[in-house]
Amino acid sequence: MKQIVIAQRGWVFVGEVERSGDDVIITNAKCIRRWGTTNGLGQLAANGPQKATVLDDMGTVRLHQLAVVASIDCEARKWPAR
Repeated sequence: MKQIVIAQRGWVFVGEVERSGDDVIITNAKCIRRWGTTNGLGQLAANGPQKATVLDDMGTVRLHQLAVVASIDCEARKWPAR
């Protein structure tokens, strides 16, 4: 499922999220370095990247489930492969 994952210490990722035991695994992950929105992360989740959004390729990110602050389901078709 395509999600934005907010992690401890201010990290924000987007990618295909699955859970395995105590781990949250994000494949095809991107770090959202700059949101580039006028209405926050909800706008990104619903509408995909904006002109001013900056995404950094991260590959596969693994987080312990306790490191996840929140996750937001994305409208997957609005997030083309970049």
